[in-house]
Amino acid sequence: MISLFRLFPLFEKHLPYVPLGEFPTPVEKIGRLGKDIGIEQLYIKRDDISGRIYGGNKIRKLEFLLGSAKQNGAQEVLTFGCAGSNHALATAVYANKSGLRSISMLLPQPNAHYVHDNLLMSYVNKAELHHYSNKSLLTIGTEYQLLRHKLRNGIAPQVIPSGGTTPLGTIGYVNAAFELREHINQGLIPEPDCLYVTLGTMGTAAGLLLGLLAAGLKTHLVSVRVVADFVANPEKFAALFRKTNDLLHSIDSSFPVVKLSKKELDIRKDFFGGQYAKYTREGMQAVKLMKDTEGYKLDGCYTGKTFACLVHDAKSGDLKNKTVLFWNTLNSRDFSDVIKAIDYHELPQNFHSYFEEEVQQPSLDYATND
Repeated sequence: MISLFRLFPLFEKHLPYVPLGEFPTPVEKIGRLGKDIGIEQLYIKRDDISGRIYGGNKIRKLEFLLGSAKQNGAQEVLTFGCAGSNHALATAVYANKSGLRSISMLLPQPNAHYVHDNLLMSYVNKAELHHYSNKSLLTIGTEYQLLRHKLRNGIAPQVIPSGGTTPLGTIGYVNAAFELREHINQGLIPEPDCLYVTLGTMGTAAGLLLGLLAAGLKTHLVSVRVVADFVANPEKFAALFRKTNDLLHSIDSSFPVVKLSKKELDIRKDFFGGQYAKYTREGMQAVKLMKDTEGYKLDGCYTGKTFACLVHDAKSGDLKNKTVLFWNTLNSRDFSDVIKAIDYHELPQNFHSYFEEEVQQPSLDYATND
């Protein structure tokens, strides 16, 4: 039973939920790297192994979102992302596991090896893949696909927004903060002074911050933005935080109403790189540093940029004598054997260019499979 359900039994009774992941995920000390950058107490939260088939941060959200789809009698879910979307892939994998079909509505992005892999793995998991050259066409295509599938099946697919970021999905990371408190109570980690996490569609960071405050932890959350400002900004973050808090409090009034201050909302923007999924030199240096020193996998799109921010703060002296937790939101499960026999020509034609054109190279002399 997840932490929130043990502490607030009304949540288990009233929230839609389907168990998908392997929780709690471990928290581990990364001592050698910590010493190299001047942090004696550096830890990593291993959400990269949150699922046996496919890990990462999306599973915590999908446990509630796919639970809602099944509760509502949906046969399909429709979601959004860019071509290499980890969220779209996670939805495909766990919808398939849950007996649901998935539809991925995808936009272009800079090419990379992981884009190939994620598209092939989505195909293996029976996702219906659609690619649109811009947001206007995607909007039209979404209306068409919802109508087409409703006429075919008698019920429209349940829509899951980009990143799984809704108040319901965000609850998955409220629970994660209470899971962290259990680690602390068990003596697996001292209470962190700082927690670094990637900020994309904001559900992970907003849920963590709400959970940290509701659980009475003093940990300061540092959210490292890896998307454009119109996607993730303080106003949208605060709104998602409030709506998630309101939802939980409405179900169980013993869940506290938490006020979010400007001081607590720490969004870092200097590591984005100016374009979604564009590699940066600092990000790829962080990927290399983590791999060479500790063997953990990071990526150039999300977690490398987040860890680059942590390294920057460490080298500037801001983290001296502090306990620091890095929350790894990337999947590290290897599915290469599953996709190796798939011919990309089996995918829709408008995805073939990702396999035929050059991928972007890391921003330094370092070969990575991102």
